Amino acid sequence: MRFRFIEEQRGTFPVDRLCRVMNVSPRGLRAFRSRPASRRQHTDMVVLAHIKEQSRLSLGSYGRPRMTEELKEV
Repeated sequence: MRFRFIEEQRGTFPVDRLCRVMNVSPRGLRAFRSRPASRRQHTDMVVLAHIKEQSRLSLGSYGRPRMTEELKEV
């Protein structure tokens, strides 16, 4: 969470200052950047893409009950 915040704010503030304020090392930030996505993050991205696609196909009218049933099939 800290590293993600630093990545989001790095255009606004210097990275070294953000690292100091968030109490992380610049080396840890570099390691975070090079780390591959976890299995959970990958699964979440796949499910989110599926939800967005189904919503797009239904022109935004795909409600929670139908979406829940659709995701159970995945």
